[in-house]
Amino acid sequence: MKILLMGNPNVGKSVVFSRLTGVRVIASNYPGTTVGYTSGKMKLGEDIADVIDVPGAYTLEPTSEAEEVARKMLDTGDVVINVVNATNLERNLYLTLQLLEKNVPVIVALNMWDDTKHHGINIDLDKLRELLGVPVVPTIAVTGQGLKELVDNIPRAVSPPQPVRSHDERWTAIGNITEQVQQITHRHHTWRERLSDATIKPISGGIIAAGILAASFFVIRLIGESLISYVFEPLFNNLWLPVLSNLSDAMGRGGFFHDIIVGKLIGGEVDFVQSFGLLSSGLYVPIAMVLPYIVAFYLILGILEDTGYLPRLAMLVDTLMHRLGLHGYAIIPTLLGLGCNVPAVLSTRILESKRERFITATLISIAVPCAALQAMIVGLVGKQGAQYVVIVYATLFVVWLVLGFILARAVKGFSPELLIEIPPYRFPPWQAVLQKLWMRMYGFLREALPIILGAVFLINILYYFGVFNAIANFTAPVITGLLGLPKEAVSAIVVGFLRKDVALGMLAPLGLSADQLVVSSVVMAMFFPCIATFIVLLRELGILNLLKAMAVMIVASLAVGGLLNLIM
Repeated sequence: MKILLMGNPNVGKSVVFSRLTGVRVIASNYPGTTVGYTSGKMKLGEDIADVIDVPGAYTLEPTSEAEEVARKMLDTGDVVINVVNATNLERNLYLTLQLLEKNVPVIVALNMWDDTKHHGINIDLDKLRELLGVPVVPTIAVTGQGLKELVDNIPRAVSPPQPVRSHDERWTAIGNITEQVQQITHRHHTWRERLSDATIKPISGGIIAAGILAASFFVIRLIGESLISYVFEPLFNNLWLPVLSNLSDAMGRGGFFHDIIVGKLIGGEVDFVQSFGLLSSGLYVPIAMVLPYIVAFYLILGILEDTGYLPRLAMLVDTLMHRLGLHGYAIIPTLLGLGCNVPAVLSTRILESKRERFITATLISIAVPCAALQAMIVGLVGKQGAQYVVIVYATLFVVWLVLGFILARAVKGFSPELLIEIPPYRFPPWQAVLQKLWMRMYGFLREALPIILGAVFLINILYYFGVFNAIANFTAPVITGLLGLPKEAVSAIVVGFLRKDVALGMLAPLGLSADQLVVSSVVMAMFFPCIATFIVLLRELGILNLLKAMAVMIVASLAVGGLLNLIM
């Protein structure tokens, strides 16, 4: 049996799913799209049933890619569990009536049942069951209340005969149902409701957002750097480095195959960042340098998702994002990029259209410096004075805005309106948060690790045949003439394709002036992303859109770098 979990966004579907299936789940994309869904298994009597968490949808008359996928997946299920927000019955029943009209067995999970009493909402369950003609089970997914009764009622799911209504007839029927089953009494607002109002108003919401984002960024940096310093670096240095050293000795500490597998020796030793071998940098960069920030970001992201804050943040910045051809949810990948561009590009999958994903991924790659690069900017440029660091960040922010306006008008396509439900604030269900964190970690390693290893191998081959040195010599006139940097800076900019923070560190011995450091930092941030981000861009955008993004990167970085050189 295949059971589909269907409902509006933000009704607790994912929490119901995790309660039903435990941890044995698979994350996938629907064929031909970037819309993700999860599937798992649950025991139903003596049988094992497949459970699919269908993308959230408000209607079966698709207005977005996610709703189109939800409509198609409906044809594959045997039973539908329609998860409904009990505090917003009228809005949720539109999808319920459409499901009943499809003649598929349905059972309704009336979720967030505990919140109805806080909102002064009284629902006559027996009357609602009578009017809908299907089982209706009140549930509180975060605590598991009602889930056993829900599972027991799955075999009783039915498809009562329903007339196919028009849009207006459906809303009329919904009005009649809610009038008969729901009563709302007067009550005082709770502190959560007052907080909810404050977080979506421009002034108070902006202040709260700044505080939450600053705190989130601090915690993410703390978790990420702590994992690197106290977990991954000791593991690699104490356990993996001796293995590589012995392997290096066995391979003669040099040679073509040695440099590809182990990497070049730096000062006679294996360096996990600069050796750039398959078993050194190929494993260390994604696991010890990128994965810790992915863990940190997705942990905080899961908490912000399940408390109900992210939809409010999206609403708050939606107006600005629309001017960039995006909607408010694009702020999430953008903020992720401040830690690491790899999970930021991967998270553009939450956006509805290919146009939005292209614009967001391109802006992230050009104007959003990762945490490692920021650390180098602050450390290297900051020695010349804090004002120069401010110039770097101000320039990148202006580039983000201006380039966003340009791409919004140059890239064809649409930006769908931000139609999202604002759920009540809740304490995050930790089981669901940790399960989503594990799925995202596993997804990153499964997708990115093989591709990064392949890219490291290819780049070693290109280095061996002198391709990168040829590029450095060819571009030297542009670097010295347009950007005003010494010829020696060419090597650092080329290395920036591998690791931007390492490349910026290579500028330190060149004795650059403060102005030259500002120019080089901006160009380094805007030029080609690091190899891990580059590979993920290729996977997410496709070769044609990647070439377009690369053209934008080259033109923008040279134009802004040349202008900065002229001004300074």
